[in-house]
Amino acid sequence: MYNGGMAGLTFWSPNVNVFRDPRWGRGQETPGEDPVVAGKYAARYVRGLQGNDGLRLKVAACCKHYTAYDLDNWNGVDRYHFNARVSKQDLEDTYDVPFKSCVVEGKVASVMCSYNQVNGKPTCADPSLLKNTIRGEWGLNGYIVSDCDSVGVLFDTQHYTTTPEEAAAATIRAGLDLDCGPFLAIHTENAVRGALLQEEDVNMALANTITVQMRLGMFDGEPSAHPFGNLGPGHVCTPAHQELALQAARQGIVLLQNRGRTLPLSRSFQTVAVIGPNSDVTVTMIGNYAGVACGYTSPLQGIRRYAKTVHLSGCTDVLCNGNQQFNAAEVAARHADATILVMGLDQSIEAEFVDRKGLLLPGHQQELVSRVARASRGPTILVLMSGGPIDVSFAKNDPRIGAILWAGYPGQAGGAAIADVLFGATNPGGKLPMTWYPQSYLAKVPMTNMGMRADPSGGYPGRTYRFYKGPVVFPFGHGMSYTSFAHSLVQAPDQVSVPLASLRVSRNTTSASNAIRVSHANCETLALGVHIDVKNTGDMDGTHTLLVFSSPPEGKWSAQKQLIGFEKVHLVTGSQKRVKIDIHVCKHLSVVDQFGIRRIPIGKHDLYIGDLKHSISLQANLEEIKS
Repeated sequence: MYNGGMAGLTFWSPNVNVFRDPRWGRGQETPGEDPVVAGKYAARYVRGLQGNDGLRLKVAACCKHYTAYDLDNWNGVDRYHFNARVSKQDLEDTYDVPFKSCVVEGKVASVMCSYNQVNGKPTCADPSLLKNTIRGEWGLNGYIVSDCDSVGVLFDTQHYTTTPEEAAAATIRAGLDLDCGPFLAIHTENAVRGALLQEEDVNMALANTITVQMRLGMFDGEPSAHPFGNLGPGHVCTPAHQELALQAARQGIVLLQNRGRTLPLSRSFQTVAVIGPNSDVTVTMIGNYAGVACGYTSPLQGIRRYAKTVHLSGCTDVLCNGNQQFNAAEVAARHADATILVMGLDQSIEAEFVDRKGLLLPGHQQELVSRVARASRGPTILVLMSGGPIDVSFAKNDPRIGAILWAGYPGQAGGAAIADVLFGATNPGGKLPMTWYPQSYLAKVPMTNMGMRADPSGGYPGRTYRFYKGPVVFPFGHGMSYTSFAHSLVQAPDQVSVPLASLRVSRNTTSASNAIRVSHANCETLALGVHIDVKNTGDMDGTHTLLVFSSPPEGKWSAQKQLIGFEKVHLVTGSQKRVKIDIHVCKHLSVVDQFGIRRIPIGKHDLYIGDLKHSISLQANLEEIKS
């Protein structure tokens, strides 16, 4: 597209903020609530965009929005005015994890700082976040850019400095290289003239941006000399690309419930009623921040490939403000062999600058689902399209609703993928990337409370599967299949001794915390392999994602459990494969204390591998110390 004069080579993507609060309108852009998943996604996404040549870039990716940004507009608080109060502990073990992975493992070309303040400082003017952490500690080779107009925001809206020149100087000195917006272009020269900023500071920012342009080949002369110079707009939307869009949509669908094996539907059904405001949508399926689709297959069009359909939207749109069309929908369901309800949300409910008010289906959608299910002659299936979780407890508990599918915003081929899953051409294997909370959860958690851990004294229940222990509609990592899988543990260590780096360290190790600083351990020797046999014990080929969680010894700092690895394996019916999960003690079995210091707790760590449990005992090894 760049060679055809239709695009740039810099993409401010991916969004790797942790999906902390289920109401966040931009949660749909992220990889979910788990920092390990977000970190792996970040690194892979970046490498996919940038290519594997360490020096030359295919395109320049950008990990955003650094850091602790996950509130857009809630209860009169917006992202331009929000000061996120975050503990060192939560910053280190939740909010910063994906960004560190982006820079250290993904070698990303750029990081974007966010609108909000963190602990009283705008992120784009905080040298400890930009210069010291991103560039210093993590070693960014690239540029740091502001979110659009956020330098203007910290001056005009947050009144962080008294003059615009001070704002320009503060951000560039903190490590900002590029302003998305006109603010630095207007005010930087006067900041230098007023001796608030050195010309060398400006030169350094310029070098960081121009170096990325050079790595992109923008000064290499004729495109034909460039390794990607032969590509053009004709290479987009090829059959292979469109097949990939279909595969991605199929893999992303999560089977939440399948009562009495309602699904897959029989292909002998004569007529299927397709009902709901998302049943024939196109643009809704690509969510936000999407490119131009090559073409769309709506759910209705997908289902028509398998059966004759009777279609009724039931509501004008997802807001579903009236129930005038419900009678006709009930009649259709009464006369069909099966009924598929395609419900959920769209960008009018959840989007950038639109945080959700609640977790229930909007308007009269719930009434439509219940009435149609009651009237339906055949099996009733609920398909949900949304970025964030929805409290569908009513449907989960309704015996007349046979199955529930979550499709996310499945992309251009979403309708084809949904139909393939409904009729069994594809066996679903997706897992939920976030907890689906009940609506009642929201009353206890203001969006402005950034704490991850529960605080029982104030009735605060904590956030995400790592710290919240209350009731859920569907848990993180949940996802069913049309077949069944069995796990057996082949090989895993029972005991591991953690060698310490020096004698001085050993004297401080057996403190009340009984946990060793990661920086004091000899981490290179602490890579472990866990081998598991996974067998398809059902009657259909399927893809299984094996999730491995760890739970540390009882301690005041710890998550109750933490995902440490996952592996996807495709198995034909009756077959078995061996899966190896790499566990690094310093990375995966460590916890973060209240000062933001990562430590390895000594004692029994439990591993949860699918439905298996295995314990590893960690001991401090004082014998190998060289004084």
